[in-house]
Formats: sequence, C-alpha cells, structure tokens
Amino acid sequence: MVAGGLCLCGLIRLLCSLLIPALFLSGILCVCLFVLLWGIRLWIQQRKKQLTSAGKDGKQPLVVAFFHPYCNAGGGGERVLWCAIRTLQKKYKNIICVVYTGDRDVTGEDIIEGAFRRFNIKLSHPVKFVFLEKRYLVEACLYPYFTLLGQSLGSVFLGWEALLKCVPDIYIDSMGYAFTLPLFKYLGDCRVGCYVHYPTISTDMLSVVRNQDTRFNNAAFITSSPLFSKFKLVYYYLFAFMYGLVGSCSDVIMVNSSWTLNHILSLWRAGPCTSVVYPPCDVQTFLDIPLEEEKSTAEYSIVSVNQFRPEKDHPLQIRAFAKLLKKKRLGQQPQLKLILIGGCRNQQDEERVNNLKRLCEELGVSNDVTFRVNVPFGELKKHLAEATIGLHTMWNEHFGIGVVECMAAGTVILAHNSGGPKLDIVVPYEGHITGFLAENEDSYAETMAYILSLSPEKRLEIRENARQSVHRFSDQHFEETFLSSVEPLFK
Repeated sequence: MVAGGLCLCGLIRLLCSLLIPALFLSGILCVCLFVLLWGIRLWIQQRKKQLTSAGKDGKQPLVVAFFHPYCNAGGGGERVLWCAIRTLQKKYKNIICVVYTGDRDVTGEDIIEGAFRRFNIKLSHPVKFVFLEKRYLVEACLYPYFTLLGQSLGSVFLGWEALLKCVPDIYIDSMGYAFTLPLFKYLGDCRVGCYVHYPTISTDMLSVVRNQDTRFNNAAFITSSPLFSKFKLVYYYLFAFMYGLVGSCSDVIMVNSSWTLNHILSLWRAGPCTSVVYPPCDVQTFLDIPLEEEKSTAEYSIVSVNQFRPEKDHPLQIRAFAKLLKKKRLGQQPQLKLILIGGCRNQQDEERVNNLKRLCEELGVSNDVTFRVNVPFGELKKHLAEATIGLHTMWNEHFGIGVVECMAAGTVILAHNSGGPKLDIVVPYEGHITGFLAENEDSYAETMAYILSLSPEKRLEIRENARQSVHRFSDQHFEETFLSSVEPLFK
C-alpha cells in the first residue's frame, strides 16, 4: 500500500516536472507565432503602400476586391458578382474594383464581354483582374476524400496568392470560400465581407450522414457502414466548428435566402452583422416577354435552367421526364420536349453532360431531350418564352435564380420541395398559387402531367400570379439591400 502510494507520488512529480517545461515551451512558441504573423502583416502593409498609386484627383482610391475564382462561369453566383460590382461603381466614384479569378484561359475583356452576353450586365468602369495560378487547389477532383477540408485548406493557399498579388482595402468573398476571411482580415488588415450562396456545411448535411442517407456527397460505401458513418459525422462536426470560427471573422455577412440565413446563424452565430440580400434576377428582361393565353400547339417544351453540377440533379429531371413520356404516349398527347440549359465550368462539368446524354440513350429519350451549354442570353430568353413548364430539381437549393427567371418569363414552375424555392420563391402570392413543388421521380412526373392537363386559362392564371410575385427579386431591390448591407465596410 505504501509502495503504491510512493509510486503514485513519484508519477505525479514526474508529470509536474514535465508539465512546467511544456507550458513554458508552448508559451515561447505562441509568442514566436504571434511575432511571425505580426511581421507578415507589417510586410504586407508595406507592400500595399508600394503598389498603391494616387488617383487623378490626388486621393488614394479605395480598392474593393472580390474573391471569385470562377468568375467566367455562367451561373447565378456570377450574376451576383457582376451586379454587385455594377452597384458599387454607380454608388462610389473613387473606387477600384478587383476580381481575383483563376480563369487564365481568357482575357479580362473576354470575361466582361461574357458577363454582358450571358447576363445582360454592362459595367460603367473598368475592372482589374488578378489572375491566380493555383485555382486547382480548390478543385474537388483533387480531394477524393475529405473534400470539404481539402478545398477549404486549398482556398487558404489560393487566398494567400491573391493577397500577395493585390492587397485591397475591402475584401468580399463572393463564392463561399470562408477560410480566406481571417487571412485578409488579420494579415491583410482589410475590412472583410462575404456573400454566402450556400453554407459549405449545413445541419442538413449532418442529418444526411447521421441517418445514413445515400446522396451525391455521401457515398454508398459510407452509408452502408455504421463505423464509417460515425467517423464522417465526427469529421463533419469538427469541420462545422472550424467553419463557424472563420465565418464569424466577417464584418458583414450577406446571405441569399431564408434557408441559408437559418444555417449561417446556427453555424457562425453572428446575427447582428448578418442580413438577407436576395440575389439579383433580371426579372424585367423576362417580364418583357408577352404573356398570352396558349394557343393549340403540337409540342410542349419543358425547360431547365441550371449549371451542370452534381447537386443540380439533372438525372432526376431526365428520369422523371422519361416517366412522363411513357404516360403521355399512352394517351397520344402533343409531343413533349425537355431542354436542359446550363453552364459548364470545366472538363468535369463537360463529362457530366456526356453522362447525362448517355442516360438519355439508356432511357430511350435522346430524341426528346436537348442540351444547350453556355448559351447566349438571347437564346436563353427565347427558350423560356416558348416553354410551358420550368423545371428545377436541386435538393435544398440555397436560393434558385433559375426558378425566379422561369417564373418571370411566364412558365409554370415545378421546383424541389426544399430550400429557397420552398421558403422564399414558390410561395402563395396574395393567397394565390404561383407554382408547384415535388420531391422524387414519381411526384415530378405526376405534377408535370397535372400541369399539362390544366386548361390554358388556368395555366395563364398561375403564370400571372408568379410574375407578380417576383418583383421582390429584381435588380433594383438587390442594389438597395446590397448597398445597405455593405455600408459599414465603407465607413
């Protein structure tokens, strides 16, 4: 008993003798790290002074930088970027807008021309592009496992490259790379803001793993293993904690929908500086399309407007359409056509389109499905003007600009019963129906069949209600709410 007590006392003394040096060493390392980071901060500020030149009036222009590595893509996120820049150029005269991009295969002029061609957006002043060489670090294909963590750490290195090439006064992450925020705030000494289209991780994603549901971001070999599922759940919780820390560094947080707001508030816990800024939808351009009662036609077109990304779930659209065709062919109805319109960012997206075409062949609907990739704005408008149904299938879509555009153009919208479409867009307007929601192949096929079975007068009534409801998503409303939200960054 005595010997055991002596051994325990000796062990405690040994631990104490090791603890004090360990604490001392940790303190030294922390001080060294602090000095190193402070030195880097001072060096970056000195570099900024060397690179900055005065404007024509002798005043230093305010440099506002947007971190958007895929600014030449044709999605809703890019429309937000160009509308935000146009809005700031209108409001503030002595500013220089900078875009960090990884689109090195095109020139700045090509990017600006593409923004006008796709979105009908023309800027009043030039934009400076900072071309980044390390965009591959945020490509999902580089991280077959631990993709969220890999891309987030990769964004830090990409952000470091951006910071070294241009040190702004105001930094806005407009593409969801929250891990760059502390880099620009604490090392770049910038005022930082962000526009969140979709939380990198959400409580819904945690529930998918917890319930062992198979989805595009939760492989079958994980869902079939309780051990792997628990391990991934722990990984997700740790990542969510880190995501909350870096996100809370932002001085201004803008989110695009009620759905995104709920998730960001629960993860970042920065309510006072968080606001909903609905993304700008060019509703007026689509509202110019005459809304008339349909005449007898030999063909109905169903149009989908989405980037060709896995989460958009184009296979669901094709399978539901195949089921609809099977039903309609039995009833000898007018011919149906599915038109998939979207942007391809890279080779992965192009391969995804090829896979969708192969799916059409397998289901025997190749002759009834048309793919239109990276189309000009005029062609997009033409297809929507001729469409009867606008189709959307993404689960928990953060907002849904394509949904709004379809409604403004006068189609009868059929969207997924989740996320932004459910909470913000396809909601009753003054008590009247504005569209329809569905969740799976059968419900999509049945609802499309129901819409087509309605009388032209009833469809016209729904289209009119939808049109009246989308004014709250206009460019003008975006400009007002965006300027109000970013105002603290310019004080």
